[in-house]
Amino acid sequence: MTLSSVSKKVLVIYREADKVVPYRDALVAAGIDPVLQGANVSLSLDGFEGLVLTGGPDVDPELYGETRHPETDEPDGERDALEASLLKEALARDLPILAICRGLQILNVCQGGTLIQHLQASQRHQWTGGRRDQPVHEVSIEKGTLLAEIAGKDRMQVNSRHHQAARTVGGNLRVSAVDANDGTVEALEHPGKRFVLAVQWHPEDQALHDAGQLKIFQRFGAALA
Repeated sequence: MTLSSVSKKVLVIYREADKVVPYRDALVAAGIDPVLQGANVSLSLDGFEGLVLTGGPDVDPELYGETRHPETDEPDGERDALEASLLKEALARDLPILAICRGLQILNVCQGGTLIQHLQASQRHQWTGGRRDQPVHEVSIEKGTLLAEIAGKDRMQVNSRHHQAARTVGGNLRVSAVDANDGTVEALEHPGKRFVLAVQWHPEDQALHDAGQLKIFQRFGAALA
């Protein structure tokens, strides 16, 4: 039986082809059929059972009513608009969403939230060399959340590559994990939907050797039609 025959085809949005490979491999390892699509065309979710949003440049702060901080990336308006449109469609159709790093940030902004444009203690949250699959810090998981159900514990070692984070949490979202040391938001979810989970770290880099991180993709796969 092929992956496509079990109806687990998901749309994966990316900008840089070399950086999407770990996402593809983690999804395949979880029994999911990823369709990789660059953020340069008009798309819909027709024919897909879920949506995956990947890491990338900072979300345009104009979308949440702020001017650009000196440390904030040049905006990628094309990608922001595409992902906002797909998120709106996925939420309206209650399709499962897995959002990673930038994905968490665009989800939060699209739900009316705001971002910290540059973390003062950003070194704690940034990969500084070596293997990308190695943990950088620990997160504390909130009880009674989807993430807690997936992890089966209240702490998790994660890698990290970000200098921005959620500030004001968007409507209908709840915080499901924070940095165990400084309280930075590390995961959001939408409890009113079938499966909407956003994590600030990069489980795709850890999933092939860390069963706990692979569970995130497996649980996403289980939620697909």
